[in-house]
Amino acid sequence: MYKCAAILAAGEGKRMKSDTPKVLHKVCGKEMVNHVIDIMRKAGIEDVNVIVGKGAEKVKEGTKDRNVSYSFQEAQLGTGHAVKSAKDFLSSKSGTVAIFTGDAPLIKEETVKEFIAFHENGGFKATILTSVIDDAAHYGRVIRDENGDVLKIVEAKDCNEEELKVQEINAGMYCFDIELLLESLEKLTNNNAQGEYYITDVIGILKSEGFKVGAMITDYEETIGVNSRVELAEAEAILRDRINRKHMENGVTIIDPKSTYIGSDVEIGRDTIIYPGNVIEGKTVIKENCTLYPNSRIADSTIEAGVDIQSSVIIESYIGEGTTVGPFAYIRPETNIGKNARIGDFVEIKKSTIGDNTKVSHLTYIGDAEVGSGCNFGCGTVVVNYDGKKKYKTKIGNNVFIGCNTNLVAPVEVKDNAYTAAGSTITSEVPEDSLAVARAKQVNIEGWVVKKGLKKK
Repeated sequence: MYKCAAILAAGEGKRMKSDTPKVLHKVCGKEMVNHVIDIMRKAGIEDVNVIVGKGAEKVKEGTKDRNVSYSFQEAQLGTGHAVKSAKDFLSSKSGTVAIFTGDAPLIKEETVKEFIAFHENGGFKATILTSVIDDAAHYGRVIRDENGDVLKIVEAKDCNEEELKVQEINAGMYCFDIELLLESLEKLTNNNAQGEYYITDVIGILKSEGFKVGAMITDYEETIGVNSRVELAEAEAILRDRINRKHMENGVTIIDPKSTYIGSDVEIGRDTIIYPGNVIEGKTVIKENCTLYPNSRIADSTIEAGVDIQSSVIIESYIGEGTTVGPFAYIRPETNIGKNARIGDFVEIKKSTIGDNTKVSHLTYIGDAEVGSGCNFGCGTVVVNYDGKKKYKTKIGNNVFIGCNTNLVAPVEVKDNAYTAAGSTITSEVPEDSLAVARAKQVNIEGWVVKKGLKKK
């Protein structure tokens, strides 16, 4: 059966006190609405529509790489009005539409699959995702008859005394038969305490017309919506715990999960050890048997097997097998480091390729460079890649030795097996097997200190 999803993302989120639309606030490094979109896709729903309103352009920008369509809700007149705004998306379709909220990022892939199967296999025309909690507070109540069948959903502000005692609450997530949903949306009224059009009233309409309505109970934690910064932090803690547990169950050692921050899309191989204070983000892949000592940040990078990283930042880069990085190294985007290399303390590398077995041990900057294998950089080396207007490339061959405090003024090439003397400023090609010396000859002026009256007693 055909399936699609509509995600409610039009709310302003006033309690967030933010210029950023609520659904774009991040949980474990990813926007809440993108968590929901990604879960829909993992659950097998390809056709996803995001209903936008306040901050529509920002939401579109924040979801532009998710291959979704958009519907626009001009005024926020309730959930029913929001879904009605997706009429063009739903028209001419038949099958099931799953409706989820863009501010509830904790729903699980397995739950979405089970929910849709429950709806379709049960022959329901509408199905509600619900939870049972001790204090239902401001949540809408799911009212069932003596046989346990769903009668209606009543918003908290519209509940009578008996209905307020009900502990089964509406999670705000639904499956509907598309054609019947469209018909029912035309029958909605705003005759309620809020003066809004509720999607929940569609349940009562379908029941009154004799259609079968179902409700599936799930863990309340999965249905939590985020409406404030406090709730954002609570969702972060829940999802972070889930993510860390998943990796530990897959064979990763996390010394202190409470101080380890791993994004939802990160992949980590078995027998990798992660010390406290690490932040691993984006589409990062860390292979087997790596050790991440305390306090590194790794984003959108690939780390091959057997790499050790200490207190460093690695962004949009590749680190080859058996390489060591840090402490206090900064690997900037578009850097590719080979196998068994050594990138040491206070080294910065930007948009460069570093060959296998090359050592860049300390206090060095390499930018816009191609470096071969088996090279050794002395302390204080600087690749001078920028003239104030344009960046230039430096090429360094295999088995090159760069002396301490060498400046390599790009564009320049140092060929295989060449050496540069310490303190040199290299502006021309260094031939293979050569030593380049580019510094002034030392001159000693005897007695100069005494003549200048600078000698201290």
